[in-house]
Amino acid sequence: MSAVKSIAVLTSGGDSQGMNAAVRAVVRSALYYGLEVYGVQRGYQGLINDDLRQMDLRSVGDIIQRGGTILQTARCKEFMTPEGQERGAQVLRNRGIDGLVVIGGDGSYQGANKLSKLGIKTMGLPGTIDNDIPFTDFTIGFDTAVSIVVDAINKLRDTMTSHERSSVVEVMGRHCGDIALYAGLASGAETILVPEIPFNLDEVSKRMQDNFKHGKRHSIILVAEGAGKGEDVARHITDCCGIEPRVTVLGHIQRGGAPTHNDRVLASQLGDFAVRQLMEGESAKSCGIIRGELVGTDIDKVVNTKKPFNMEMYNLALRLSQ
Repeated sequence: MSAVKSIAVLTSGGDSQGMNAAVRAVVRSALYYGLEVYGVQRGYQGLINDDLRQMDLRSVGDIIQRGGTILQTARCKEFMTPEGQERGAQVLRNRGIDGLVVIGGDGSYQGANKLSKLGIKTMGLPGTIDNDIPFTDFTIGFDTAVSIVVDAINKLRDTMTSHERSSVVEVMGRHCGDIALYAGLASGAETILVPEIPFNLDEVSKRMQDNFKHGKRHSIILVAEGAGKGEDVARHITDCCGIEPRVTVLGHIQRGGAPTHNDRVLASQLGDFAVRQLMEGESAKSCGIIRGELVGTDIDKVVNTKKPFNMEMYNLALRLSQ
């Protein structure tokens, strides 16, 4: 019999498509198993402020297809302090809440890890478009973000081909280039620049110039923001070989919109898994999916591990971009 009677769920950090689907899964699974469940408003800030409300089936009706997060999210500097962390833990204790599901990225996981060390049962769900959480093949929101970038590149190709111009597209990814990598491979980008792989802009410029000499009249360079600014890349190409690429910075549009079916399914699987893990007495775990199998990994290990870059995928993109 589960010792867990009541749990809470919060979303933290940058929003990602599928967060609502994950909240829905946590709430409905908890209710299915006879647990009370509370939603924390505005992430760790709301936890410190004791801004919680009890959730029921109607609380999460008609949200699986919506982007953003109905619980809202906010940064919280106070929670980065030991005093703030203890205050958040005490709010949960005072309310008799046995476990907390945290949906977010690396910073959110750091907070969940701190709470676990204060005796709070925690589960982390990887809600971030960057796909930078280790010990899971994919994060919630990544598939949708890649689809948005691919759709934008498809449209850019139409107009770039018509005008015989090239395009530099800057996408999100300060420390992880997976959005650029997967979107670049899926859209046939000629060059993909990511923070994990060193590159030479003179070589990038020469490659574009050679493409034009061989009759190509448009090309796409995809730049993860952690690899540099799109404007700087375009300026270097112009100074180096006289070609003037147009720059498109996709920005926060990558976070918005309805989640793909892949993200909705992943969020549903992980949300339900987190509830069942808590009921089985597990704590301080990050929930993920590896080769189709749901796994729980010590959150302390997750926050202290960098996700390896997929060199096989990168080399495939290089081979196919010739």
